[in-house]
Amino acid sequence: MKIAHIAALSALALLAACNKPGEAPAAPAAQTETPVTLKAPAGVYTLDPTHATLQWSLLHNTISHYTARFDKFEAELTLDPANLENSRITANIDPTSVSAAYPADYQASHGGSGFTSWDDDMANSPKFLNAKAFPAITFTSTAVEKTGARTAKVTGNLTFLGQTHPVTLDATFNGEIERHPFAQVPAVGFAAEGKFKRSDFGMAVGPVGDEVTIRFDGEFIQKVAPAAPAN
Repeated sequence: MKIAHIAALSALALLAACNKPGEAPAAPAAQTETPVTLKAPAGVYTLDPTHATLQWSLLHNTISHYTARFDKFEAELTLDPANLENSRITANIDPTSVSAAYPADYQASHGGSGFTSWDDDMANSPKFLNAKAFPAITFTSTAVEKTGARTAKVTGNLTFLGQTHPVTLDATFNGEIERHPFAQVPAVGFAAEGKFKRSDFGMAVGPVGDEVTIRFDGEFIQKVAPAAPAN
Protein backbone atom coordinates (compact mmCIF):
# COMPACT_ATOMS: atom_id res chain seq x y z
CA MET A 1 0.00 0.00 0.00
CA LYS A 2 1.33 3.42 -0.87
CA ILE A 3 2.36 5.81 1.90
CA ALA A 4 -0.31 8.36 0.83
CA HIS A 5 -3.05 5.73 1.20
CA ILE A 6 -1.79 4.74 4.64
CA ALA A 7 -1.78 8.41 5.74
CA ALA A 8 -5.34 8.91 4.48
CA LEU A 9 -6.62 5.78 6.28
CA SER A 10 -4.88 6.87 9.49
CA ALA A 11 -6.53 10.29 9.34
CA LEU A 12 -9.97 8.74 8.86
CA ALA A 13 -9.40 6.40 11.78
CA LEU A 14 -8.37 9.30 13.99
CA LEU A 15 -11.52 11.25 13.09
CA ALA A 16 -13.69 8.23 13.78
CA ALA A 17 -12.05 7.74 17.19
CA CYS A 18 -12.98 11.27 18.19
CA ASN A 19 -16.71 10.64 17.69
CA LYS A 20 -19.10 8.28 19.37
CA PRO A 21 -20.35 5.29 17.36
CA GLY A 22 -23.00 6.41 14.86
CA GLU A 23 -22.08 10.08 15.13
CA ALA A 24 -20.97 12.13 12.12
CA PRO A 25 -17.62 13.94 12.38
CA ALA A 26 -17.96 17.21 14.29
CA ALA A 27 -18.34 20.29 12.10
CA PRO A 28 -15.62 22.93 12.42
CA ALA A 29 -16.44 25.75 14.81
CA ALA A 30 -17.91 28.82 13.10
CA GLN A 31 -15.57 31.78 12.95
CA THR A 32 -16.93 35.08 14.18
CA GLU A 33 -15.66 38.57 13.49
CA THR A 34 -14.01 40.38 16.36
CA PRO A 35 -16.11 43.43 17.23
CA VAL A 36 -14.41 46.74 16.53
CA THR A 37 -14.41 49.35 19.27
CA LEU A 38 -13.71 52.83 17.94
CA LYS A 39 -11.36 54.83 20.09
CA ALA A 40 -12.05 58.05 18.18
CA PRO A 41 -14.03 60.52 20.30
CA ALA A 42 -17.56 61.51 19.40
CA GLY A 43 -17.92 64.69 17.40
CA VAL A 44 -17.81 66.20 13.94
CA TYR A 45 -15.21 65.08 11.41
CA THR A 46 -14.55 66.73 8.05
CA LEU A 47 -13.27 65.01 4.93
CA ASP A 48 -9.61 65.46 4.04
CA PRO A 49 -9.88 66.28 0.30
CA THR A 50 -6.24 65.36 -0.31
CA HIS A 51 -6.90 61.78 0.80
CA ALA A 52 -10.29 61.00 -0.70
CA THR A 53 -11.59 59.46 -3.93
CA LEU A 54 -15.09 59.51 -5.40
CA GLN A 55 -15.65 57.64 -8.65
CA TRP A 56 -18.59 56.30 -10.63
CA SER A 57 -18.99 53.69 -13.33
CA LEU A 58 -21.70 52.39 -15.64
CA LEU A 59 -22.04 49.92 -18.46
CA HIS A 60 -21.10 51.27 -21.91
CA ASN A 61 -22.42 49.66 -25.10
CA THR A 62 -23.26 46.61 -22.92
CA ILE A 63 -19.64 45.43 -23.14
CA SER A 64 -17.48 47.44 -20.70
CA HIS A 65 -17.70 49.57 -17.57
CA TYR A 66 -16.96 53.24 -18.17
CA THR A 67 -15.39 54.92 -15.13
CA ALA A 68 -14.91 58.57 -14.19
CA ARG A 69 -14.49 60.56 -11.00
CA PHE A 70 -15.28 63.84 -9.26
CA ASP A 71 -12.31 65.93 -8.16
CA LYS A 72 -14.16 68.42 -5.92
CA PHE A 73 -16.42 67.27 -3.11
CA GLU A 74 -16.91 67.87 0.60
CA ALA A 75 -18.26 65.68 3.37
CA GLU A 76 -18.91 65.99 7.07
CA LEU A 77 -19.30 63.08 9.48
CA THR A 78 -21.01 63.31 12.84
CA LEU A 79 -19.59 60.29 14.64
CA ASP A 80 -21.07 58.55 17.68
CA PRO A 81 -18.64 55.67 18.36
CA ALA A 82 -20.72 54.33 21.26
CA ASN A 83 -23.85 54.07 19.09
CA LEU A 84 -22.90 54.06 15.43
CA GLU A 85 -26.58 54.03 14.46
CA ASN A 86 -26.71 57.65 15.65
CA SER A 87 -23.89 58.72 13.31
CA ARG A 88 -24.70 60.88 10.28
CA ILE A 89 -22.94 62.03 7.12
CA THR A 90 -23.56 64.74 4.56
CA ALA A 91 -21.77 65.25 1.23
CA ASN A 92 -21.72 67.96 -1.42
CA ILE A 93 -20.32 67.24 -4.90
CA ASP A 94 -19.37 69.78 -7.57
CA PRO A 95 -20.59 68.30 -10.91
CA THR A 96 -18.30 70.61 -12.90
CA SER A 97 -15.33 68.73 -11.42
CA VAL A 98 -16.11 65.51 -13.31
CA SER A 99 -12.98 63.98 -14.80
CA ALA A 100 -12.81 61.09 -17.26
CA ALA A 101 -9.20 61.39 -18.52
CA TYR A 102 -10.54 61.32 -22.10
CA PRO A 103 -7.54 60.48 -24.32
CA ALA A 104 -9.02 61.17 -27.78
CA ASP A 105 -9.24 64.47 -29.67
CA TYR A 106 -12.62 65.73 -28.46
CA GLN A 107 -12.73 68.70 -30.83
CA ALA A 108 -12.10 66.48 -33.84
CA SER A 109 -14.93 64.08 -33.02
CA HIS A 110 -17.39 66.51 -31.36
CA GLY A 111 -16.71 69.75 -33.21
CA GLY A 112 -20.33 70.86 -33.28
CA SER A 113 -21.16 70.11 -29.64
CA GLY A 114 -20.46 73.59 -28.31
CA PHE A 115 -18.25 72.19 -25.53
CA THR A 116 -14.48 72.38 -25.23
CA SER A 117 -13.79 68.89 -23.87
CA TRP A 118 -15.47 65.65 -22.91
CA ASP A 119 -15.35 66.69 -19.24
CA ASP A 120 -17.04 70.00 -20.17
CA ASP A 121 -19.68 68.08 -22.15
CA MET A 122 -20.47 65.67 -19.29
CA ALA A 123 -20.56 68.45 -16.72
CA ASN A 124 -22.74 70.95 -18.56
CA SER A 125 -24.78 69.16 -21.20
CA PRO A 126 -28.51 68.90 -20.38
CA LYS A 127 -28.17 65.23 -21.39
CA PHE A 128 -25.73 64.56 -18.57
CA LEU A 129 -24.97 66.42 -15.31
CA ASN A 130 -26.45 69.77 -16.42
CA ALA A 131 -24.34 71.64 -13.87
CA LYS A 132 -25.47 75.14 -14.88
CA ALA A 133 -29.05 74.28 -13.93
CA PHE A 134 -28.13 72.01 -11.00
CA PRO A 135 -24.78 73.18 -9.55
CA ALA A 136 -24.60 70.61 -6.73
CA ILE A 137 -25.14 66.93 -6.08
CA THR A 138 -25.85 66.22 -2.40
CA PHE A 139 -26.25 63.24 -0.10
CA THR A 140 -27.69 63.36 3.42
CA SER A 141 -27.86 60.18 5.46
CA THR A 142 -31.07 59.25 7.23
CA ALA A 143 -30.15 55.91 8.85
CA VAL A 144 -27.11 53.81 9.74
CA GLU A 145 -27.50 50.06 10.31
CA LYS A 146 -24.59 47.92 11.49
CA THR A 147 -24.16 44.76 9.40
CA GLY A 148 -20.87 43.40 10.77
CA ALA A 149 -17.86 44.12 12.93
CA ARG A 150 -16.55 46.69 10.43
CA THR A 151 -19.51 47.25 8.10
CA ALA A 152 -22.81 49.11 7.98
CA LYS A 153 -25.55 50.12 5.58
CA VAL A 154 -25.93 53.88 5.26
CA THR A 155 -29.24 55.01 3.78
CA GLY A 156 -29.77 58.60 2.74
CA ASN A 157 -31.31 61.05 0.32
CA LEU A 158 -29.43 61.68 -2.92
CA THR A 159 -30.34 64.94 -4.68
CA PHE A 160 -29.33 64.86 -8.34
CA LEU A 161 -30.69 66.82 -11.33
CA GLY A 162 -33.22 68.49 -9.06
CA GLN A 163 -34.75 65.24 -7.80
CA THR A 164 -34.29 63.50 -4.45
CA HIS A 165 -34.46 59.73 -3.96
CA PRO A 166 -33.19 57.30 -1.29
CA VAL A 167 -29.91 55.49 -1.92
CA THR A 168 -28.22 52.88 0.28
CA LEU A 169 -24.44 52.60 0.58
CA ASP A 170 -22.45 49.65 1.96
CA ALA A 171 -19.87 51.27 4.23
CA THR A 172 -16.68 49.75 5.62
CA PHE A 173 -14.61 51.07 8.52
CA ASN A 174 -10.98 51.12 7.34
CA GLY A 175 -9.32 52.22 10.57
CA GLU A 176 -8.40 55.13 12.79
CA ILE A 177 -5.42 56.99 14.17
CA GLU A 178 -5.25 58.71 17.52
CA ARG A 179 -3.42 61.75 16.15
CA HIS A 180 -3.29 62.88 12.55
CA PRO A 181 0.37 63.64 11.66
CA PHE A 182 -0.44 67.18 10.46
CA ALA A 183 -3.74 68.15 12.08
CA GLN A 184 -2.71 66.64 15.45
CA VAL A 185 -6.27 65.42 16.11
CA PRO A 186 -7.99 62.01 15.73
CA ALA A 187 -8.85 60.75 12.24
CA VAL A 188 -10.94 57.88 10.87
CA GLY A 189 -11.18 56.23 7.46
CA PHE A 190 -14.18 54.77 5.65
CA ALA A 191 -15.02 53.29 2.26
CA ALA A 192 -18.50 53.06 0.73
CA GLU A 193 -20.15 51.67 -2.38
CA GLY A 194 -23.69 51.83 -3.72
CA LYS A 195 -25.86 51.84 -6.83
CA PHE A 196 -28.74 53.83 -8.27
CA LYS A 197 -30.54 54.19 -11.60
CA ARG A 198 -30.06 57.33 -13.68
CA SER A 199 -33.59 57.04 -15.03
CA ASP A 200 -34.96 57.49 -11.48
CA PHE A 201 -33.58 61.04 -11.62
CA GLY A 202 -35.00 61.81 -15.05
CA MET A 203 -31.89 61.16 -17.13
CA ALA A 204 -32.45 59.57 -20.55
CA VAL A 205 -30.81 56.18 -21.06
CA GLY A 206 -29.21 55.30 -24.41
CA PRO A 207 -26.14 53.21 -25.27
CA VAL A 208 -24.85 53.92 -21.77
CA GLY A 209 -26.30 51.79 -18.98
CA ASP A 210 -28.92 52.92 -16.51
CA GLU A 211 -27.36 51.61 -13.29
CA VAL A 212 -24.57 53.71 -11.80
CA THR A 213 -22.10 52.32 -9.26
CA ILE A 214 -20.52 54.87 -6.94
CA ARG A 215 -17.39 54.20 -4.87
CA PHE A 216 -15.88 56.33 -2.13
CA ASP A 217 -12.77 56.04 0.00
CA GLY A 218 -11.50 58.75 2.32
CA GLU A 219 -10.18 60.04 5.62
CA PHE A 220 -12.09 62.24 8.05
CA ILE A 221 -10.30 64.54 10.49
CA GLN A 222 -11.86 65.67 13.76
CA LYS A 223 -13.17 69.21 13.56
CA VAL A 224 -11.96 71.24 16.51
CA ALA A 225 -13.34 74.63 17.45
CA PRO A 226 -10.73 77.40 17.27
CA ALA A 227 -9.17 78.31 20.57
CA ALA A 228 -10.57 81.37 22.29
CA PRO A 229 -8.29 84.43 22.07
CA ALA A 230 -6.16 85.05 25.12
CA ASN A 231 -7.16 87.94 27.33
